[in-house]
Amino acid sequence: MALPLNNGEVLRGRYEVRERIGQGGTGSIYLAEDLRLEGRLCALKEVEHDRSLPTKIFEEAREQFMREATVLARLDHPNLPKVSDFFSEENRDYLVMDYVPGDDLRTLMLDARRQKTFLREDSVLGWINQLANALTYLHQQDPPLIHRDIKPSNLKLAPSGILKLVDFGLVKMLAPDEMTITVIQGQGTILYTPLEQYGSDGTHTDVRSDIYSLGATMYHLLTGTPPADARKRFLHPESLVPPREINSAISKRTERAILHAMALHPDERPDSVEDLRLFLLGHKDMITNPLPQLNQRVSPMGVRETLAQPSEKMLAWLTGIMVLVSLLATLG
Repeated sequence: MALPLNNGEVLRGRYEVRERIGQGGTGSIYLAEDLRLEGRLCALKEVEHDRSLPTKIFEEAREQFMREATVLARLDHPNLPKVSDFFSEENRDYLVMDYVPGDDLRTLMLDARRQKTFLREDSVLGWINQLANALTYLHQQDPPLIHRDIKPSNLKLAPSGILKLVDFGLVKMLAPDEMTITVIQGQGTILYTPLEQYGSDGTHTDVRSDIYSLGATMYHLLTGTPPADARKRFLHPESLVPPREINSAISKRTERAILHAMALHPDERPDSVEDLRLFLLGHKDMITNPLPQLNQRVSPMGVRETLAQPSEKMLAWLTGIMVLVSLLATLG
């Protein structure tokens, strides 16, 4: 990976880098000043492509970035930072987004834990309500947009109280033929990643993958304890401790919603973020699908037995499970 940008460096003759404010496996995020619009601060999301890629693949990756950047630039929602520009320099691509001041929810959660307390449930549900509105907006695009990296550190609380989902790094467009178009190939963050998202391209993800990540994020925020990841739960179903056993102040309704959202099998999760939101707010009596049992192992054979008339999505799920089992066996 190339060296990071220097403070004071100007990109495209317009964006002056102030400091690096984030770093990931594919590049950095910088706070920059827009020299054309005096006083405006923005965030530069950097995507650095693998230099070892064949020329054709490199060009396809760059074209892919431009297609998705164009889609992201059209989005307009109060809980999403506005993408105002995108450009390329050498082998790096950049998204220019609104800079969102304030703390992320991970910081607030860690502050509460240091004080040996929990975040208030009503506060967390208020933030989740805003996040659900943003995700519903993304999922209702044509084609739908799947975020795939929802986690507390990607949720920033502006001084005004507005929550922003700030990182578009793993956004996927669900094309009609189910082909994946991804800004950055990746799997998301392990604690919040559903089983179906593992693999080289994440082609088997859909809106229910974001629902899992949302549930895992709620779990972490309300308990201050990282949830057992999906791979561990696949092998040891009892590893996910019910939220109320950690924080007894959590309501039964909220716990039920979290466990539904975090079901290992996509078909056992709510059908939409809106269904989950309405249940959390008390406007829906039950979530569509039955509550999964925490001590029930989701095995490849058990899934196979449910596929008397296998659908394409169910076959994709089975394939993902078999790949995971093979990978775990290899690592063992």
